[in-house]
Amino acid sequence: MNVMIIGAAGMIGRKLSERLAKDGGLSGKPIERMTLVDIVAPSQPAGFAGKVGLETADLSAPGEAARLVDLRPDVIFHLAAIVSGEAEADFEKGYRINLDGTRALFEAIRLAGEGYKPRVVFTSSIAVFGAPFPETIGDEFFSTPLTSYGTQKAICELLLSDYSRRGFFDGIGIRLPTICIRPGKPNKAASGFFSGILREPLAGKEAILPVSEDVRHWFASPRAAVGFLIHAAEMDLGRLGDRRNLSMPGLAATIAEEIEALRRAAGDAAVKLILREPDPTIMRIVAGWPRAFDTKRAEALGFRADASFDALINAYIEDEPRARG
Repeated sequence: MNVMIIGAAGMIGRKLSERLAKDGGLSGKPIERMTLVDIVAPSQPAGFAGKVGLETADLSAPGEAARLVDLRPDVIFHLAAIVSGEAEADFEKGYRINLDGTRALFEAIRLAGEGYKPRVVFTSSIAVFGAPFPETIGDEFFSTPLTSYGTQKAICELLLSDYSRRGFFDGIGIRLPTICIRPGKPNKAASGFFSGILREPLAGKEAILPVSEDVRHWFASPRAAVGFLIHAAEMDLGRLGDRRNLSMPGLAATIAEEIEALRRAAGDAAVKLILREPDPTIMRIVAGWPRAFDTKRAEALGFRADASFDALINAYIEDEPRARG
């Protein structure tokens, strides 16, 4: 088994490569090679017995996608993207990275020939949906994104479905919930505060809350996200039919519920480190995001999420012990 992770230097990419290195196999086959790709140099996962190729590449640059596809990976995890806030702030960069890079990859696979047909796992987003919403979004709800990032992801979903229908590759797009708690430093994602108001207080630091506590959102832990990706790589995609993109299970919670889970995990002292500073730009973006999903289809296909917000916080504490203050 030859596995490629595009976006391997990111948080989810790093955790996925570590999990695959630990497991040593995928779909019952040993992983002989992992190729880790990102715009910055990825790190080699510890303890992997096979070969590791570390590639620094911009997927949207001419010829780069074809060069990577020449390595003939059996499974390609395509995680690379710029985040929502940055895609909204820089229109051209968002379309170049999130759309042009993805299409370049799909085209490189199509043109490879010689019967090459890899499994492609594409990380989409719940940002493909736009308000007004029902209280719970089901599998039949239409995608009308209200951000450039959501639009880019929605276009890529359509491309993935068409390229899969035409038999160029075997693709699945998984719409990830907002990943929480993200370790490390804050990024430019408009959703970053969802993690920040937990991560920073757990480390004894102040955090900014830019929206009201009644905001409700859809969450999954990094641990759950890695599980989604591996299941998507291993499952029988014939069960999807032509509907190749689906929303992942998650947890619906308000900011207030998130804060109460923090209180149970770390006490009042941690909660007092959250500073309320309303940000109209973030409030506008978040108002256009969905709040809860009915994910019966994904669950019937074997995808599993975190059991509770307390479990989500505990997963972070277990997986990132050095992040505590």
